[in-house]
Amino acid sequence: MIVDRVDDRSVRSALELASRAPSIHNSQPWRWGLRPRGIHLYADLRRWIPVTDADGRDLALSCGAALHHLTVALAATGLQATVHRLPDPDRGDHLATLELTPGPVPEADLGAASAIVERRTDRRRYLDWEVPDAFVAELAGQAAEHGALLRPVTGASAHDRTVAAIRAAAREQEATPGYHTETAVWSGGGRSHDDGIPASNLLRADGGDTARRFGEGEIAQPADGTDGALLMVLGTASDDTLSQLRAGEALSAVLLHATRLGLATCPLSQPLEVARTRAMLRDEVLGGTLDPQLVLRVGWAPAGPPLPLTPRRPLEDSLER
Repeated sequence: MIVDRVDDRSVRSALELASRAPSIHNSQPWRWGLRPRGIHLYADLRRWIPVTDADGRDLALSCGAALHHLTVALAATGLQATVHRLPDPDRGDHLATLELTPGPVPEADLGAASAIVERRTDRRRYLDWEVPDAFVAELAGQAAEHGALLRPVTGASAHDRTVAAIRAAAREQEATPGYHTETAVWSGGGRSHDDGIPASNLLRADGGDTARRFGEGEIAQPADGTDGALLMVLGTASDDTLSQLRAGEALSAVLLHATRLGLATCPLSQPLEVARTRAMLRDEVLGGTLDPQLVLRVGWAPAGPPLPLTPRRPLEDSLER
């Protein structure tokens, strides 16, 4: 049996790193099951955010990011993981099974594992330095390796339409009953110490055209100024749960590689949470060729100390044997 051949400490260390994955409102909506033949990933529906994420898209992407983080962390500890996605058609919350094999992993990327603890979601305005084309190509390559396409939003028209979709989604959500309450519950000074977005990771004032409105934060930035971020849209060929899970894996790979390149990143899920604005991105920005799964801000962070790590709940809270 797998548990007889795998060091439990290595598995636990990998799961701790996997729990650093980004998730909608830092809700960490996943559960890990340790079984004789490996690790199982389940969506934790108790941590679903239903007003913001009515379709469960953000939940699937968040779990996909955690899945990729886990495979990276396992490889760094010398464990090969064979992933079976959506293994049980009768259980919609059972998203993946990982079969573990001990021994050297040729494709182990220690740099990506190190980037897990260095990555932050940076909501500040970025510097106006351009992201080199070579870096853009590398990020797109990371997404492609995980079954997704990452397209930079180039040209004023496409940029304006992307921003318009983000603004329209914000207006629609802010008019939805329960949205403000749900956002307040998961962000700001009232959060617990192990989940949600604390005030220390939120802006003190409005973050601009692309920022979701949370409670008041502690990060100060100039009242005026332009955001030099490059917008990129992550898309897939279809739009089912498997595609959303794979998009989350691709997002993880892109974020970790961007961190290694010294880039700041901020995922924007808001325009994908509303059907009308999701269609706007698909038809007006992607030309109807892809199903958009996420918008990503990429760029160069302003000078200053690194942002604090957001909290994570104890591993035991998400672990079952």
